[in-house]
Amino acid sequence: MRLKSNVNIKNKRATFEYEILERYVAGLQLFGTEIKSIRESKASLADSYCQFVGNELFAKQMHIAHYQFGSYANHDVLRDRKLLLTKRELRKLQKQTKDNGKTIIPLRLFINDKGLAKMEIALCQGKHAYDKRQSLREADDRREVAQMMKNFVPKE
Repeated sequence: MRLKSNVNIKNKRATFEYEILERYVAGLQLFGTEIKSIRESKASLADSYCQFVGNELFAKQMHIAHYQFGSYANHDVLRDRKLLLTKRELRKLQKQTKDNGKTIIPLRLFINDKGLAKMEIALCQGKHAYDKRQSLREADDRREVAQMMKNFVPKE
């Protein structure tokens, strides 16, 4: 019986900076000390992105800290990590990123029920300044409605 993992590392700026078009869940090709650092939640998706090299997709600029108890064989912190998707998904993503203005961004890094590291990635399109203001306005409205609902006392 496996314990539920509480590793859930998010890219908080992704939804603010980009409009998400499609989401995918990809496996990661990691070294031993990298998975140990991820299980300790010592990773960051800030400023990371995905790029095709040939027909393979790689996560670039993803920071996974050195493992504290690692030896001389510890991993490189910012190395490119291969993402594992099906051929069909890879072809679809490669075709769509050739369109102008679309990119692939990591949204979330997590450990699934089987203990494997997975990354949720998304095909995105950059937002303009007015789109970002609209997103902030919608978030404020949602927060305001939630606050009003919390303070609401029904009359009997």
